[in-house]
Amino acid sequence: MTPTAVADLYWDPFDKTIDTDPYPVWERMRAESPLYRNERFGFYALSRYADVDEAHRDAATFSSAHGTVLEIMSPEPMPPVFLIFSDPPVHNMLRALVSRAFTPRRVARLEGAIRGLCAEMLDPHVGGGGFDYVQDFAAQLPSKVISELIGVDPADREEIRRTIDLTFHHDETAGMSNDISRAATVKLKAYWHEQIEARRKVPRDDMITGLAEAEIASEDGPRRLSTEQAATVAQEIVSAGTETVARLLGWFGSVLADHPDQRAELAANFALVPNAVEELMRYEPPSPVQGRMTTREVELHGVTIPAMSKVLLLTGSAGRDDRRYPDPDRFDIHRTSDSHMSFGHGIHFCLGAGLARLEARVAIEETLRRFPRWDVDRDRAVRLHTSTVRGYEKLPFVL
Repeated sequence: MTPTAVADLYWDPFDKTIDTDPYPVWERMRAESPLYRNERFGFYALSRYADVDEAHRDAATFSSAHGTVLEIMSPEPMPPVFLIFSDPPVHNMLRALVSRAFTPRRVARLEGAIRGLCAEMLDPHVGGGGFDYVQDFAAQLPSKVISELIGVDPADREEIRRTIDLTFHHDETAGMSNDISRAATVKLKAYWHEQIEARRKVPRDDMITGLAEAEIASEDGPRRLSTEQAATVAQEIVSAGTETVARLLGWFGSVLADHPDQRAELAANFALVPNAVEELMRYEPPSPVQGRMTTREVELHGVTIPAMSKVLLLTGSAGRDDRRYPDPDRFDIHRTSDSHMSFGHGIHFCLGAGLARLEARVAIEETLRRFPRWDVDRDRAVRLHTSTVRGYEKLPFVL
């Protein structure tokens, strides 16, 4: 069987109009077409919490090795050097390697540095009339933090941040696979090559050195990562640790402006902030769409999905599923948001989740410490849109 078409029900991840507020469409998909088929772009989509959760956990059936962003997914597997684009056993090896950067102790040690960065960027705006919360703060903080974690030279950090931003450039026709994003990716890879080689000659106490010296198991015994492999891992860590946290903080600025009573509660009691972060991740996840490729036939909702089919997992929709969450369209910092999927589930659960939670908590506390009230100039706000990331590029605060 094939999915039954529902009159006037349409969704794709490229449509900017839908992306402005996808939740009504996703609500209809959950109710009327839980296994949705888009013939134009050749993908299926799962929108209910239970289905998305099961697919996240079944990596043997729903493979990441063919890409997780719709416009770059292909029948051929990606090169086996990207953690996010890999399946076991390659995934297990890469995850063990990258996890060394995100130990709880290493992450916890960053809290003081994160607070210092927040003060450095927020203090100049105290007493002023307003500032762009994303461009002047949210888009800069995570790249500075991840650069500190991995060992990027301070003099290089702003250029690296700008280049990372360009790797997420979205073209109207080519999506994220475009000349600007490719050129930025090439530039970053060249930088990591240079840094890895430098650390081989003069080691430092940083993650880049760890990658330069890391050994992996092979049939001939342990061997070091090649410069290409180590550079690719470094690029993935820095890129993944930058974009989604920037969008999450932008959503904080927007959502709390719309909920001033809850903002006041948070400003008066920072103990509420950790749970507010979880609710924000459920309510407005910065990365609401993940792609997978089926490795075999799968039957869902009476329909057989063929092997080698593209399936989009709508974690953003799953977070608003009333089968899982009562009154899901209501933002509530007191909600018990158990097991939201904004960091993924299963083997691809976000390795940087602990760092993202720390950055968000500290950034929210330091923002509220200085600015307990603000409005957003919606006329000047600019949304950022890609097929997998949702949020704000510019968010002018009026103080």
